[in-house]
Parts: sequence; structure tokens; C-alpha cells
Amino acid sequence: MKTAVIVFPGSNCDRDLARAFERVSGRPSTMVWHKETALPSGLDVVALPGGFSFGDYLRCGAIAARSPIMRAVAEFAQGGGHVLGICNGFQVLLETGLLPGALLRNAGLNFVCRDVHLNVETTDSPFTNAWHNGGVARIPVAHHDGNYLVDDSLLDRLHGESRVAFTYCDALGNVTDEANPNGSVSNIAGVLSPNRRVLGMMPHPERLCDPALGGSDGAKVFESLLGALAPA
Repeated sequence: MKTAVIVFPGSNCDRDLARAFERVSGRPSTMVWHKETALPSGLDVVALPGGFSFGDYLRCGAIAARSPIMRAVAEFAQGGGHVLGICNGFQVLLETGLLPGALLRNAGLNFVCRDVHLNVETTDSPFTNAWHNGGVARIPVAHHDGNYLVDDSLLDRLHGESRVAFTYCDALGNVTDEANPNGSVSNIAGVLSPNRRVLGMMPHPERLCDPALGGSDGAKVFESLLGALAPA
């Protein structure tokens, strides 16, 4: 699995993300500076890391979405490439139009940084297949603007097409208002593109992907990609 991590000014999870890919695949990720205009050849996955690209000035992800490299990322995605956006990376994917919806200020107007539980709503994707029969994962969040919003029509479409990848829940898998850290509609924590090859998620799987970090639930995102991209 050949991967690249895009680096924007203000990214602070780029190395963590690259390390998570390397741990699972055994191959180092290529770090691609945002001012580049082309991606390395032969990539399987492009990842947009968490952090505060351009200091989150103007609007989270809005400036990063206009970086030169994002045209190449969009072309990669439109050509069937796999793209993972985590936290700020999710915001960038929304700003580029690669995923639908918007991310607003958290309902409580506070920065949220803690572990949350997620229901794996679909295993029919390159990012979630390692969960097999679904289940509950414990993965950290760290964001100020993670309140996912779509209109009712698009929400029905996301559910109807099984494009909601993760929802916030309690430790037993119950999807409740109390388990929702930011007010996201329908407790949505991650969504997929129509071809299921682009995933945006607010929680940080790279921060809990090794027992040395206190847990390894997040590793299944990367293991899923490895399995999906393995030669038949």
C-alpha cells in the first residue's frame, strides 16, 4: 500500500498519520507539501491530516482547500483513488466538495478533546471492512468545529445509500444525545463519498492505533485499507 500525507501549514497530526500507515503497511508514507502541484505516481491512498491548517483562519479548511495540491487530490479522488480526511482533513474535503455537508462550531461552543465511542455503521467500505460485523470502537476526538450538518434530503440519501460510516454512541453502542460530543446531525462522525472511496471523519484513529498509545481500535481504519488494496 503506497500512501501520501498532505502537509499544510498548521497540520499537527501529519507525522502521527504517516506513522499509522507505516505501522500497518510496512512502508513509509510520502509527505507532500501543500504547494506541490502533483502527487507521487502509483499512490493507493492520499490522506489529509488533522490540525489547524492555516490556523483555521477564515473558516476551517477553507484556505487549505485552495492549496495547489488539492487540485491533484481532487483529480485522484475523481479517478477512483482512496482519500482519507481526518478532523481538519474532513473539513478540507467538505470545502473542496469531495464530500457533502458542512462542519459548524460545536453545539456547546467548546473545544472537545477526549475519547468517544463510535458505532461502525457500515463495513462495506475500504475504510471499515476490518470490523467485519460492525461493532463499537473507542477513538479520540479533538476539535472545535465538528458539528456535522446536512439538510434532511441529503441526510436521507446518506442513510439510504449506507454512506454514514460512523456515529457517536455510548460504550454499549447506544446512539444518544449524551454520546454526541458536538451536536452533529444524527450523531454522524464520518461519511463516505458515493463511490465509497473517500472518507471524512472527525475522530482521530491515528491517535489510538497501538497498545502503547492506550488502545488500538483506530488501527482498523488502516488495516481495512490494507485489506481492501491487497492483491486478489
